[in-house]
Amino acid sequence: MTTNDRSPASNVVALETLWTTTELCAYLGITRDTLYEWREIGTAPPAFKLPNGQLRFPMSGVLDWLDDWRRAA
Repeated sequence: MTTNDRSPASNVVALETLWTTTELCAYLGITRDTLYEWREIGTAPPAFKLPNGQLRFPMSGVLDWLDDWRRAA
């Protein structure tokens, strides 16, 4: 098989699921205020800011964060 025989689908890279603040709060069953309090004291799941100032939470980081809390409990 040559490089030209490859289908475009074989070149697709899976992208990480990014949750909005609203989605994360719904998933965790918390309020936005609670999330921002956690961010203030450094115990919130990892996030990054988009150029427009909105936060995004990578799903893998949230799941790792939850595992850490489960182990600590």
